[in-house]
Amino acid sequence: MKGVECTPLLLLDAITMKFSVQKSGYVSEISHFIADLKKKDPALEEKQRAGRARLWDKAPIDLDAKQRTQESRVKQKAYVYQTK
Repeated sequence: MKGVECTPLLLLDAITMKFSVQKSGYVSEISHFIADLKKKDPALEEKQRAGRARLWDKAPIDLDAKQRTQESRVKQKAYVYQTK
């Protein structure tokens, strides 16, 4: 740029602003698809949250019970079919 001292930050900001102005009205096909899907089924996000909770959310671990279970285990022989 002539007559203006350009630092990399200013240059990057000018490039970014130009790009965002050019693409400000663009909406992708995927965004349209998701918007239509949400219009057809307003409870979709609620169903997604319920599915996520069913698959991933776990109950809190009781550390005392876990320790008692580990301590009460009977050690297995290295080869269980071997007789003495």
